[in-house]
Amino acid sequence: MMELHILEHSLKVASIAKEGIQICTHGLIKLAFLPSKTRCKFFSLTETPEDYTIIVDEEGFKELPESEHLSVAEATWLALNVVSGGGSATNSQPIGVTKIAKSVIAPLADHNISVFMLSTYQTDFILVRERDLPMVMHTLSSEFTLLRVINGETVAANSLGVTNGFVKPKLVPRPIIHPLSSPSNMFCVTSLDPDTLPSVATLLMDVMFYSGGFPNNVLFTSASGELWKMVRIGGQPLGFDECGIVAQISEPLATADIPAYYISTFKFDHALVSDGFTTLHTLSVCMANCRGQF
Repeated sequence: MMELHILEHSLKVASIAKEGIQICTHGLIKLAFLPSKTRCKFFSLTETPEDYTIIVDEEGFKELPESEHLSVAEATWLALNVVSGGGSATNSQPIGVTKIAKSVIAPLADHNISVFMLSTYQTDFILVRERDLPMVMHTLSSEFTLLRVINGETVAANSLGVTNGFVKPKLVPRPIIHPLSSPSNMFCVTSLDPDTLPSVATLLMDVMFYSGGFPNNVLFTSASGELWKMVRIGGQPLGFDECGIVAQISEPLATADIPAYYISTFKFDHALVSDGFTTLHTLSVCMANCRGQF
């Protein structure tokens, strides 16, 4: 049985307006490049044409100033990580968003549990609102060994007692209700060894705040140099309460065995698919053909 790790971090999801990035730069540099100077253990920054989305634990959130340019989602979030083969989430084989679509994302959508998705080079994090954790555990307990990370140690997760009144949901098709769009530029999915961070800090700051380029010789990329195409989900900001957005996209991709990364941001969602499936028409046809199978 696969393991579902519930990480110990209580997370905030926030948006930094483009015009307000200078106000937050000091805190962001501290979080990204000087981790020993903070108690932050979880930090993610995503730039889109609309804004910057930051996902950070409560200790890291203290490094950001109060500002009219900072919008914070009301809920506190917890990160879930699916691991196969036992062991810790850091050294086991990651499953990937395509593979967890039916086992995690779809059941949560069926139970009206909203998720916030963050794919990385090595693993995928499914963020759920802290208040939804009892239902999350009840929903997934039959398919996963549930484990919680407490003070860095992985222990068995205790049942939170959500049993009475539980009704199995009626499964219904999930049509693609939000418009899809795809920019012409291609994306490289890559990783960086933390030990090399000091030597490339200035280059990273150039990328983060000044849209500079990045040398390939310090990055972990696939031998094929594979490029990815991005599909944005949503014509208007999606909000945080609607359920099933990730499932609407990931389920048909999983059925068609199309590898994908998925990144939720404060306003929109984004799916990255391999260059072999570059056109929006290809994706639309795939989703239309697979839709009736759920």
